[in-house]
Amino acid sequence: MYLSKTEAAVLPTTLVSAPRPAPTPTPAPGRRRIWPMLGPAFVAAVAYVDPGNFATNFSGGAAFGYTLLWVIVAANLMAMLIQSLTAKLGLATGRDLATLCRERMPKPVTRMLWVQAEAVAIATDLAEIVGGAVALDLLFGVPLPIGGVITAVVAFLLLGAQSRGHRPFERVITGLLLVIGGGFLYTLLGSGVSLGGVAGGMVPSFEGPDSLVLATGILGATVMPHVIYVHSALTPGRYGDVVTAGRTQEGRSRLLKAQRLDVLLAMGLAGLVNAAMLVIAAQLFTGGDQADSLESVHAGLGDQLGAGASIAFALALLASGFASSSVGTHAGQVVMAGFLRRHIPVLARRLITLAPALAVLVLGGDPTTALVWSQVVLSFGIPFALVPLLWLTSRRDLMGGWVNRRITTVAGSVVAALIIGLNAHLIVGFVS
Repeated sequence: MYLSKTEAAVLPTTLVSAPRPAPTPTPAPGRRRIWPMLGPAFVAAVAYVDPGNFATNFSGGAAFGYTLLWVIVAANLMAMLIQSLTAKLGLATGRDLATLCRERMPKPVTRMLWVQAEAVAIATDLAEIVGGAVALDLLFGVPLPIGGVITAVVAFLLLGAQSRGHRPFERVITGLLLVIGGGFLYTLLGSGVSLGGVAGGMVPSFEGPDSLVLATGILGATVMPHVIYVHSALTPGRYGDVVTAGRTQEGRSRLLKAQRLDVLLAMGLAGLVNAAMLVIAAQLFTGGDQADSLESVHAGLGDQLGAGASIAFALALLASGFASSSVGTHAGQVVMAGFLRRHIPVLARRLITLAPALAVLVLGGDPTTALVWSQVVLSFGIPFALVPLLWLTSRRDLMGGWVNRRITTVAGSVVAALIIGLNAHLIVGFVS
């Protein structure tokens, strides 16, 4: 029996169900849908401009001019590839790299990876705490040990923004990243740039064993192994219903476009900041002794460019110490939870990783030397995160339609081989 519209209108509502609303059409992919997805890579990018970068980049520029500029550019390109892969791993699987290593690898291998990841976390925190302490000393005359404690406390408070969701934490960290970039843009405008020096610095070369040590430090300070773990933990759940969206080619393309743009913008900004550090040092300090420590860089900038440049440097260093230390603490939590399925209170982890940095500051160790060598330690940790990342993202049974293309796996393998080869050469040089 069929009813007319008039007859249906007078029946009780219990007999005639309300018409279902028409499904809302999915808006076409565009900037309005892409921009809200940005953020995780900016959190990761802060680790690429941590205080260790200040020490290695200024030391490299002062000692060898523009010679090592190509190392920064190459390391930044490697970072873009690596962070894109780790973000994709989190998108495709919904789990982070450390968790997947535990699930897919033998227990002895997992334990070994966890031990080295914790060593990397300690080296990372040393650089960040020392850098923040030096910045507080430069700006306000705070004694280094007290400055280290203040940096740790502020980083702990910044990490608390995560309790309100991803966005507040991402906005705070991105804001601090922009402070760092603004500080070096101001200083770069004052120092100027030699186009001939830039062109020469893009040609791969070294100037003896010392330049190789610094190149390794620059690489370790730029391609950060702990951020390979943390970035994969930032993307699951960050882009909405990834499982549903990723089932179609269109959905995967939209998500991959978002994360690639995120990585390109964030790592591009970090790369420009790193290059600016070396250029400033090459322009102002080559052949002198005004960049043998962060304190001397601060004083040298004041002497040559005025108080504004020295304050901008100190503020950038302080923002770097605060932001990168909070990201480093979060990375430590991700590593322990992933490899061991255990959690310890953030405050306890903060105290454990703070101890070596405070020891350096209390015992009167040279902060800049500690920063440079911490970055060399980080460089040795890169293969232990990069090789599992390449292995996992090239497995179709795990990644499905997100699996690496062959050329991507080849490029990643070349990057891993270069890093391992550079580290091996460094070891041989020290032994001989």
